Amino acid sequence: MVGGGEAEEDEQLPLLISSSSTNELSQQPLKRTGTIWTAIAHIITGVIGAGVLSLAWSVAQLGWLAGPLLMLVFAAVTILSNNLLSDCYRYPDSDGPTRSRSYLEAVKIYLGEKWQTVSAIFVHESLYGCGIAYTITAASSVRAIQRSNCYHKEGHQASCEYGKSLYMLLFGLVQIVVSQIPDFHNMEWLSIIAAIMSFTYAFIGLGLGFAKIIENGRIQGSLGGVPTSNVADKLWLAFQALGDIAFAYPYSIILLEIQDTLKSPPAENKTMKKASMVAIFVTTFFYLCCGCFGYAAFGDDTPGNLLTGFGFYEPYWLIDFANACIVLHLVGGYQVYSQPVFAVAERWFSKKYPDSGFVNNFYSIKVPLLPRFQANPFRLCFRTVYVVSTTGIAMLFPYFNQVLGVLGALNFWPLAIYFPVEMYFVQKKIGSWTRKWIVLEAFSLVCFLVTVVGVIGSVQGLISAKLS
Repeated sequence: MVGGGEAEEDEQLPLLISSSSTNELSQQPLKRTGTIWTAIAHIITGVIGAGVLSLAWSVAQLGWLAGPLLMLVFAAVTILSNNLLSDCYRYPDSDGPTRSRSYLEAVKIYLGEKWQTVSAIFVHESLYGCGIAYTITAASSVRAIQRSNCYHKEGHQASCEYGKSLYMLLFGLVQIVVSQIPDFHNMEWLSIIAAIMSFTYAFIGLGLGFAKIIENGRIQGSLGGVPTSNVADKLWLAFQALGDIAFAYPYSIILLEIQDTLKSPPAENKTMKKASMVAIFVTTFFYLCCGCFGYAAFGDDTPGNLLTGFGFYEPYWLIDFANACIVLHLVGGYQVYSQPVFAVAERWFSKKYPDSGFVNNFYSIKVPLLPRFQANPFRLCFRTVYVVSTTGIAMLFPYFNQVLGVLGALNFWPLAIYFPVEMYFVQKKIGSWTRKWIVLEAFSLVCFLVTVVGVIGSVQGLISAKLS
């Protein structure tokens, strides 16, 4: 961002533009100022999002035994895989001179261009999918605010039906503006605000669930979860619940971008491991509380989305506030998952077309009442088209639980497990059939099976929802 005082003529003209090249801007050394606290904020912003709202439903499908146990298992798996990946930030060892600024760069350095291409498909599909999921969730929360006010005025039996499409469009318009934030290094403030919002609505969901249990005078639910008419239906729902939990935890695809913001010393991987441990401990606590209290409060009637499914009606103003916090959080969460896509696309086009002014030139723009900022034509166009496309697909498939399940299951094994394990093997020079190799390969195989069953159940649920 351009500093300096404002000239007198800036106050007289609504817009002043001057140009500079990307090369001139890039000559300034990148200052890494991130700390363990900013890393924790980024992680919580990326992790506690749409996924937390589906966990009560997931626990309801799995029951009191398997539901909480699987959340703990996913937490442990996430910590392990992220510790492996954080060691791969530097090459050829954890203290090496070469940095991996992104997940894809790390795969290329350790496994080669072929595997980078394969991983790129999963990475960009996952990041893109998160944008779709967050658009759906934000629209559901805005609609929930309207419905909450309607139920308060008209009674709980009123129809109070509102569509989601308009709210998805509004969220998309906000993201078009926010997406012009240059990169991760310029959005610490947004992640901190988003993290505060995530804590707020998680606490509210937890408190409302606890109050509902007291009102009922008993804990609802069973060891086996929600009963179904046949075994096949139960399996589909259990598999979909696995996908939803898988969506709620891993953040491997943005871990190295977060790690690249950290200052050193201490070593970035040491700071990142501590940040991951703290963030996952905090998120697991909230996940268990929200999931378990939600199931205990509603039992077999647990809604798919704890705060928009209208298990709670009163106090309506608190429901409104919680959903407003969700929307604010998702504004930041969307950017956490979109910035890596923007960075890759812009670097690729800049390298491909080094002489293009449209791609490489930046213009210093001054808008009244706002700080001077840098605008790039390609950035403006590409990021706008990206947001428009995620919004359009969200409008075609507005199914919260099913979309989360598909995305979580599809990306869990390849991105959170397989590539981190394989890169770790290369860096630590672990030979085949050694004890550590066998343990990690067995771990990878088990996680692969979880991905398979999760994808099957979630795709079945998505098709059923679309057809119905």
